[in-house]
Amino acid sequence: MDAEITTQAVGMASNTDFSIIQLFLRADIIVKSVIIILIVSSIYSWAIIYDKYKLFKKINKSSEEFEEKFWKSKSAESFYNNLPANLDDPMAKVFKGSMQTVMKSRSKSNLQERLTSILEVQIEQQINNIEKNYTFLATVGSTAPFIGLFGTVWGIMNSFQSIAISRNTSLAIVAPGIAEALFATALGLLAAIPAVVAYNKFSSDSKKYLQRLENFSKRFISII
Repeated sequence: MDAEITTQAVGMASNTDFSIIQLFLRADIIVKSVIIILIVSSIYSWAIIYDKYKLFKKINKSSEEFEEKFWKSKSAESFYNNLPANLDDPMAKVFKGSMQTVMKSRSKSNLQERLTSILEVQIEQQINNIEKNYTFLATVGSTAPFIGLFGTVWGIMNSFQSIAISRNTSLAIVAPGIAEALFATALGLLAAIPAVVAYNKFSSDSKKYLQRLENFSKRFISII
């Protein structure tokens, strides 16, 4: 028994490699699971961030072009008839969906109320599409630090167990386990910080674009 404890203590003392790969390999299954979850969450968060960045860059440009062409057109009906079949711009989709109702409507009574209701539904639908995956960013931003903290607490518990087994409190015994534990916390922050920043940024962009759609709908109703 004494020989086993001595062997384990010597093995822990030799764990002086603090590279990321070695920290992962030395960790137990719980800490490894935490690390994998955080890495996957971080990668998926960055994929969403990149996708939303391209989306807002695209729709801001396309909506500006759409508005410019719309207000230069002779009439809403002629502009609607010349629209392409496949539309990617949310503002163009809102206009097309509303105009389809106007063109199909035989009765002109209460047209403004019905058009207002239709525009609200169309705008909500487009905003929901834009804000897809926002919940994931918010979830990662709020939970990743706690997941990392769980890995840290678990790793420190293992370190204390190793100290108790080896009966040695030297830095060579404590350092590897503490490093593995703190690595989980670092990953949690690495996943959470970009997700929170991106969520706040894209939420602000969504509100601005929503205001843009609402302003367009008001002006559209006024000419109808």
